Amino acid sequence: MSAESPNRRNFVRNAATAAAGAALAGVPAFAARTGANDRIRAAIVGLRGRGRSHIRAVHSLEQRENVEIAAFCDIDENVLGERMNDYEKMAGRRVKKTAYDMREILDDKDIDVVFFATPNFWHSLGTIWACQAGKDVYVEKPLSHNAFEGRMAVKAARKYDRIVQHGTQNRSSPQIVEAVDQLKSGLIGDIYLARGLAYKWRTAIGKHEEGPVPEGVHYDLWKGPAPDRPYSPLRLHNKWHWQWDYGNGELGNQGVHQLDIMRWALDLGVPSRTQSMGGKFIHDDDQETPNTQTILYEYEGRDLTLNFEIRPWISNVEAGIGEEWPTHGVCTGLIFYGS
Repeated sequence: MSAESPNRRNFVRNAATAAAGAALAGVPAFAARTGANDRIRAAIVGLRGRGRSHIRAVHSLEQRENVEIAAFCDIDENVLGERMNDYEKMAGRRVKKTAYDMREILDDKDIDVVFFATPNFWHSLGTIWACQAGKDVYVEKPLSHNAFEGRMAVKAARKYDRIVQHGTQNRSSPQIVEAVDQLKSGLIGDIYLARGLAYKWRTAIGKHEEGPVPEGVHYDLWKGPAPDRPYSPLRLHNKWHWQWDYGNGELGNQGVHQLDIMRWALDLGVPSRTQSMGGKFIHDDDQETPNTQTILYEYEGRDLTLNFEIRPWISNVEAGIGEEWPTHGVCTGLIFYGS
């Protein structure tokens, strides 16, 4: 991750140029470490959810950018088989290499770039291992499950001189870039408050039902660096977001995007003080992370406050932000208040 001229052919051309809108929307340029005619071989690790979008995005470049999806990796044999079939229908060929263990992918000298769409608790370690193996990396947000791991990932990128891009794709949205430029130019005067909103209709996730690991799931590989807990469906496939061992709740799921834009627009670093209030309300389930939360961020020497708010149920939209889904009340976005 050198500060100068990131390469690798515009990192698979802006990491697949928005990946169908939201998935990889505009990972910044990585013009080729390899020569202009050399084929770039990409591996995708984690094939559910975001991983499906990564597949579509990179496939969109396979012919015109001389890029090849060379490997798939997932700990669930069922998901791996589904994606192999999906890709064959899409591309007319099978992916050459598959693995359940990401280390097999990282040991492959023919792989140039790794896309990580794993659960949060794997993001930093996977990135560090990939850097050590000489691979460039696109890693989904959040970069890390905790602050320490994130710092280690940044150190690894610098130490091994690798290109590492984090999935805060709003940085490459022309509309958001323009909005940030307008705010910086003083369009609304001196900004004293910025609010980030994540009002999403989140239903109950259910209760843990610990039991035998389903056939085809390599659960020990999935747990990796996380605590050794018995298998439960709530610990896999999306519901891990709401367990502290694996995810970061709505703050790490949606808040990363809004907080990134606020800090970018206001030229802010690490806050000098934060306050948080909230809890898990409404549902009688085994979610651990808050579903209702208000967080304040203060910055020494700056006369402003950042506020991020989470709500889990049907809410009214605010400041024109929102959409009707599935009934009404999905509202994610930002409101800036100026003098």
